[in-house]
Order: sequence, then C-alpha cells, then structure tokens
Amino acid sequence: MNFIGNFLWLILGGLILSLVWALTGLFLCITIIGIPFGVQCFKIAGFVLWPFGRDCIPGGFGVMGALGNVIWILVCGISLCLSHLLFGVIFCITIVGIPFGLQHFKMAKLSLVPFGAQIVYL
Repeated sequence: MNFIGNFLWLILGGLILSLVWALTGLFLCITIIGIPFGVQCFKIAGFVLWPFGRDCIPGGFGVMGALGNVIWILVCGISLCLSHLLFGVIFCITIVGIPFGLQHFKMAKLSLVPFGAQIVYL
C-alpha cells in the first residue's frame, strides 16, 4: 500500500515539491553560513519525495541544533509549517485526500524544526 501511495504522491506533485526543496538547498549551500540550512532542505526533499511508510521524529538536537531551529523558525519555519497544515486540511476535506493530508501534517512537523529530526521507516 505504501508503494501505491508514494507513486500517486510522486505523480500528483511530490516530485515538483521535492525538486523545489532540493533547489532551495543548493541555493542555501552557496554560502558557508547557509550550508547547515541547505543540508536540512536536502533532508526534507528526500522525505517529501517518498513520504508514505516513513515518519519524522523531532528532537535529539544539541545547543547548535536548537540555535539552528530558532533561526529556521524565525526565517521560514512558521510559514512553511502553516502552508503544509493548510494543504493538509484541504486534502482532508475529501475522503480520498485524507492519506495525502496526513503526509502534509508529517511534513509540517519536519518543516517547523528540521535540525535534529530523524526520518524513520515504519
């Protein structure tokens, strides 16, 4: 079932969303200061590409991870989280879209605090 969900996700916009995250990561990696943020974008891009059967566990960061998360939240984390929450609610309006809405809720967690978050297989 995970394969079917991931395949439909990929066709219906997951590939484009993943490419946007990856290109953002490449853009951030241009400067030395942006490299840690670019690496987090690559982590999110991999998760966005194939989300079914995986989950995000936030936490497990040290002092620098906490500082990175604070900067991330202030710069772009809140808007990214709210956009994924909005898409999740829109998808959950229909019965067919509920699995895709749940994936957006998982991405909202990861897009809010990416530093120290782990992607685990279920």
